[in-house]
Amino acid sequence: MDAFKTHGAPSWSELITTDPSAAADFYGKLLGWRFESMEMAGGVYRVVKVDDTAVAGIMGQPLGSPPMPPAWGTYVTVDNVDESCKQAAELGGKLIVPPSDVPGVGRFAVIQDPQGALLNLMTYERRTGD
Repeated sequence: MDAFKTHGAPSWSELITTDPSAAADFYGKLLGWRFESMEMAGGVYRVVKVDDTAVAGIMGQPLGSPPMPPAWGTYVTVDNVDESCKQAAELGGKLIVPPSDVPGVGRFAVIQDPQGALLNLMTYERRTGD
């Protein structure tokens, strides 16, 4: 199974934190993670690598976002983010971040389930050979 292509599969984890450098140092030492850094609007994004596989990311709090405690979030692959957001609303969920494009990655949104838990949904761009 390819988690980046399979509807319903957890496919990415991401830490949003107040001190991404310290977090990378902690997790690198604790878990042996390596990092590849890339510039993003608002700062550096650290891609977590286990062996040669990218499995997660660490980033600072987005500019302009309200203060929040550091937290890990999960992305789940869906076939169509827009349709999944409509279905979530029909099932009693709420749209927290509307569907948005991430150039070179895909389209994502953040929903809240009826109990209040947040979940990131992602439809990944198809790459050559997919």
